[in-house]
Amino acid sequence: MKPFVSKQEAAQQVRVARHRAGMSWAQIAEQLGVDKEWSTAALLGSHPMTAEQAHVVQELLDLDDSTAEALQMQPYRTAITEDVVSDPTVYRFHEALMVYGPAIKELIHEEFGDGIMSAINFQMSVRRREHPGGDRVVVTFDGKFLDYQW
Repeated sequence: MKPFVSKQEAAQQVRVARHRAGMSWAQIAEQLGVDKEWSTAALLGSHPMTAEQAHVVQELLDLDDSTAEALQMQPYRTAITEDVVSDPTVYRFHEALMVYGPAIKELIHEEFGDGIMSAINFQMSVRRREHPGGDRVVVTFDGKFLDYQW
């Protein structure tokens, strides 16, 4: 039987292999023919990849069969661990949602009615915007509106 590799272990192996290969997340996404945001999330364990996608990544990053298999497995989408929450970049998103979350909720309800933004039917993009006072990070969340049905 082949050794078992968890999604988390596969993510760490991908991070190291990507660094060693000198490839960017965008370059990997281009080889896969998908958005860099989706492929990065998939390679870090949040989405399953098809066998074909996993094979492409396996070849690009010289990964073993067990890691490619793990990339194809359905993930458990659970609470973020304390290690992740303590990462300054991830924490800033938590902080922004703590400060602006209630306003976002009110504005969604005002604009769309009683409902939520889907995190399943969802896209995300990350880009740089040049600014004289320092470049800006622009993150766009694009989720389908789902109205509550009582």
